[in-house]
Amino acid sequence: MRKRSLNALGIGGRPSRRMLVVAGALAALLVLAGAVAWWTGNGKHAGATPQQPAPSVSDSTGDASPTRPPAGNGTSAVPGPPPISDPLAFARASAVMLWTFDARTTSHAQQLASMHAWMTPESAYADWASVQAQIPDPVLWSRLKDNGQHATATVSEAHFPSTFKQALADDPAAITQAYIYAVTVRGKTQLAWTGGGSGAEDRQITLAVQCRPGTDCRLVAVAPRVAP
Repeated sequence: MRKRSLNALGIGGRPSRRMLVVAGALAALLVLAGAVAWWTGNGKHAGATPQQPAPSVSDSTGDASPTRPPAGNGTSAVPGPPPISDPLAFARASAVMLWTFDARTTSHAQQLASMHAWMTPESAYADWASVQAQIPDPVLWSRLKDNGQHATATVSEAHFPSTFKQALADDPAAITQAYIYAVTVRGKTQLAWTGGGSGAEDRQITLAVQCRPGTDCRLVAVAPRVAP
């Protein structure tokens, strides 16, 4: 069967060797197996085994109550990964986690440690460098701390990119390789800093998330280029 190219999945440029592995898994269309329950836009569940026809992939187009993480405490910068087996829901939660920070109370090392807890334990697929790159380096983090910067985030919608869905239709059996999904998430970050300053940013990110049957989802990578 015809396979989608890496560029078609929004993976271009000169990726690392590990990102090539992730991109290859995405290109092979890692889709939901029958044991994994996931939400579609109309609230129904769907599943398929590799021998069955490709399941239809519906997108979540919005959140009546946008995902927002609870406040962290102690050495935990953000809450740990939620027990979710739906790739769309987990990608929404992951985006909020990546867009949320409080430099007033959390060190750079604590932020990274909290983020790492969301990663897949499968080293063949995990691209920690792409996730780590989502927060400022230690020098800039210290400046954010000096300015009392902190941010919260909400998600407006999450969907499977059209190229991912087309690849799913082309080769549904490829899901059994790694169960990795590409999900594009849109939302907004609310920023605030010392002196009453504030601002807002629209955000968009494409994530690779792994949702193996019978286990909770975990984060794999941040795509270097946002897919449509």
